Amino acid sequence: MSELVQALADGLALGSVYSLLGLSIALLFGLMRLANFAHGELIMVGGYTIFLLAGAPLLVVLAVVTIVVVLVALTMERLAFRTLREAEVTTKLMAAFALAFLLQNIALYAFGGRPKATDIGSFANGSLSVAGIHLGVLDLINVAVAVILLGGLAAFLRRSPIGTQMRAAAEDFRMARLLGVKADRVIATAFGISGLFAAVSAVLLLAQTGVLVPDMGLEPVLVAFIANVIGGMGRLVGAAIGGFLLGLATVFLQTYLPVDLAPFREAFVYAAVIAILLVRPEGLFGSKALAARV
Repeated sequence: MSELVQALADGLALGSVYSLLGLSIALLFGLMRLANFAHGELIMVGGYTIFLLAGAPLLVVLAVVTIVVVLVALTMERLAFRTLREAEVTTKLMAAFALAFLLQNIALYAFGGRPKATDIGSFANGSLSVAGIHLGVLDLINVAVAVILLGGLAAFLRRSPIGTQMRAAAEDFRMARLLGVKADRVIATAFGISGLFAAVSAVLLLAQTGVLVPDMGLEPVLVAFIANVIGGMGRLVGAAIGGFLLGLATVFLQTYLPVDLAPFREAFVYAAVIAILLVRPEGLFGSKALAARV
């Protein structure tokens, strides 16, 4: 029983980060049908910003990383995606890939291809033991940050005027514009929120690994898309739950798979995702109507 509870706690901690990643993708996909594969590069920008700020007070690092990543996200929207807003989904997808490779190569030129190290995770060293269950301080921070950001996003979307406009635009963007919703402001806000989540994800991921490379955003963005596929593309609640389910599945497989099968953990995870799609192609919380629109 203690092993089961330990795996559950570890899975929730990992799923917290995955849910933030999934929400960042779902927010833009719901508004623009934009599969933003360049989101991983926002995490990379945050990582190298942390590296450049080595030795600065933690609060300064958090503030500067957030500002830099949000500004890069807004610049990305203004220069790369605003002119493609009415383009086909495949055109926007190719633009996202191109932007991702551009940012990766800029980082490669500026910092080289060798891994860089950072000690941003030193503030969360240590663990707590409760009834035989070991809870890392960083794991508790992951869960707390995810709960705060998820709750804050939900309150923002439901109670603020711009949040209401974003929900209306996600349902029917053309009709929302006809009713007076300003597309530029709504989409820029979505990119800003996506940048905020990317900055937080960069801090949490680097606190775990301590290593950054130019293509460090690739795995997180793949995880984000898998979480969206599980929950239903464009569904915010589905993306969050999909992230938690993915985290739990990853940890449980790592814990209970036989030793000789443990290296194939990801294969089992992806096989489970395929099984879900065979039963519900639109995802666990998606709708057939939304799938048809995509």
